[in-house]
Amino acid sequence: MRVFTDPTELRRLVRDGLGAGCRVTGVERLHGGSKKGVYRLALTGVGAPPTVIAYSWAPQENYWPSVPTPHACGLAPFLSAHHTLQAAGVRTPHVLYASEPDDLALVEDIPGDTLEAAFTTDPARAAKALSELAVALDHMAAHTSPADHISEDVTLTRALHDLTEAATRDPRINAAAPALANRLHELHAALTPRATYSPVHGELGPDHILLTPDAHPVLIDIESLTHSDPEQEHAYLRLRFGPHYGPLARPLDPTRLSLHTLALHLSLVAGPLRLLDGDFPHRDAMRGIAEHNARETLRLAGPVT
Repeated sequence: MRVFTDPTELRRLVRDGLGAGCRVTGVERLHGGSKKGVYRLALTGVGAPPTVIAYSWAPQENYWPSVPTPHACGLAPFLSAHHTLQAAGVRTPHVLYASEPDDLALVEDIPGDTLEAAFTTDPARAAKALSELAVALDHMAAHTSPADHISEDVTLTRALHDLTEAATRDPRINAAAPALANRLHELHAALTPRATYSPVHGELGPDHILLTPDAHPVLIDIESLTHSDPEQEHAYLRLRFGPHYGPLARPLDPTRLSLHTLALHLSLVAGPLRLLDGDFPHRDAMRGIAEHNARETLRLAGPVT
């Protein structure tokens, strides 16, 4: 039986971060995370907000098996990503307190729903948020820095690793592995080098965007932020936003987009199947993700055009 973060630790976090006058009256563990625990804490006390969110990167909150996770996780990557997005003018929940030795943080609780929910419940509100999100993505793309690595080389290396792992778990991927490896190498060889990259969220689906009461988008689950190609971001955006992607579309390098798209599908086969080696509870959802992306991967195993 998995034991999550002790509520006593969360109460201590509130006391240390917000003062002895703030008292926790309720603890709710929110669903969905695979690498950290997310808790909504109800508070009482003079000057205390009604609720705050606590993040815990304790080992017992991480569902990934004892192999490297596909992206960085922990308080340090979270704070780095928060500072980078703040510098780019992109809204994320305000950090109220961070306890580095414990890998714990308190952030503001955004009183609203997700963009994903608003697509169904309030299309006009969702459209406003989508327009603002497009501006935020432009700010991120403009916040460039000199390359300290070669993004396309990192993408190729990770994609080939994911291909090898996926091939051991899915016989269809195994049969197509030579063609998929060739496709990855051909796309990589066709790229023109870049001197700068920009911040990329990496997992920016509509479920990772909270909306304030005024429908302003607020990015969450930011620990995977890296500096890479905008095409990497847009490969994920196209996959997750589907028919709502149009307002976010921008001119992109088609070859880079093809490389990142194939790499993304491979990661979304290998990663979910690896996660199922452990005790992650939402197993049908992970199987569905892996199956969809396996079909997309096989569809893309064609000649370079």
